[in-house]
Amino acid sequence: MFGIEFIAGNWPLIWVIVAIVLGIIEALTMGLTTIWFCGGAVVAALVAMIGAPLGVQFALFFIVSVVLLYFTRPIVQRKLNVGVEKTNSDALIGKIGFVTKQIEAFSTGQVKLEGNEWTAIAENRELVIYQNTKVIVSRIEGVKLVVTPAEQHTENK
Repeated sequence: MFGIEFIAGNWPLIWVIVAIVLGIIEALTMGLTTIWFCGGAVVAALVAMIGAPLGVQFALFFIVSVVLLYFTRPIVQRKLNVGVEKTNSDALIGKIGFVTKQIEAFSTGQVKLEGNEWTAIAENRELVIYQNTKVIVSRIEGVKLVVTPAEQHTENK
């Protein structure tokens, strides 16, 4: 039915099949990688239809794929993350709490933040932060808040 001569001489069809396979792979993985190569295959199919040599088809396939990957992937990733809100502990970064148990140098203490008690350490590990001090959450390490005194935080700005 389809001989090697038919397939080898029909590069536009081959490129369309490659584009479809890559599109299916992208749909299954959602990795935002193969979709760009799918675009390269479409361009290669178009130039194959106008009779471009095989070397030009492959060159355009790789050039278009890499250009699409490099320039559009970051934009698409940002667009796909629209509306993503910080959840759980990430939402605590930048919030203000109060020390309920003194944070010792190179040790932990307790901070009350949004009605919950958290284990906390000082951003500057040599610092002692006394009870009832207002602190700002800098980041989270594991299950501990990393905090700086609010006064120190405003002085540094």
